[in-house]
Amino acid sequence: MSEPVRPGAPHREPVRITSRDNPLLLRLRKLAQDGAAYRRTGQLWLEGEHLCAALRERGGAALQAVVCEDAWPRPAVRALAAWAPRIALVPAALFRGFSGLESPAPIGFVIDLPVAPALLPHGAAVVLDRVQDPGNVGSMLRSAAAFGVPQVLALKGTVALWSPKVLRAGMGAHFGLRLIEGLEPEALQALQVPLVATSSHAGALLPQAGLPRPCAWVLGHEGQGVAAALLARCALQVRIPQPGGEESLNVAAAAAVCLYESARRGQ
Repeated sequence: MSEPVRPGAPHREPVRITSRDNPLLLRLRKLAQDGAAYRRTGQLWLEGEHLCAALRERGGAALQAVVCEDAWPRPAVRALAAWAPRIALVPAALFRGFSGLESPAPIGFVIDLPVAPALLPHGAAVVLDRVQDPGNVGSMLRSAAAFGVPQVLALKGTVALWSPKVLRAGMGAHFGLRLIEGLEPEALQALQVPLVATSSHAGALLPQAGLPRPCAWVLGHEGQGVAAALLARCALQVRIPQPGGEESLNVAAAAAVCLYESARRGQ
């Protein structure tokens, strides 16, 4: 059931939810626990002040703010919640039931899944080939946003870009990028910039490589690397020097190094 809360918000009255079977909470549990639920519902659950603030800073729209009752007295939480047209207050015990965090955050937003943008044929890009780990993908989105790469193209087999774990790892980078997922390799033919892949065993050393500008960096599966057919389509393969002698870098670390090098050269 839902109970009205005494007026206190500067512009609207929040609603207190006290039943775990409330339709909103049932939907939040699905969004928080099923990494692909957003594809069926067309909605996302953003949990935490940082993600909610990142959406606000980018001018994104929230459908609903959900606030842990214990945090409602905090001015910063109330100000953030005011970005949404509706506010629900939920007791801490119920909030834990749909939180995806070990220590639940004080606030979250429900938002519409952004419409997939069109691919930018002449824009720099990051291409993800079957990358599996949400933390790696989120980290690569952060690197792309940090180093000015406008679009990330995820081939089929890559973890869902808008899943809760990738959203948390991305730390708000999602809202500054053009994200397209579920692509077949043939879709990359629309790119009018060269493909560049990283390799542990072949190619020119990155510091000496003649990087095309702009280019599309292709990052592959954590264990298998870039698929052979896709690797054959790349205009260039590069190796990252590792004087310490390790066999290879984590794919997210490799992406950060490569994107930094492109940015350093003015791509």
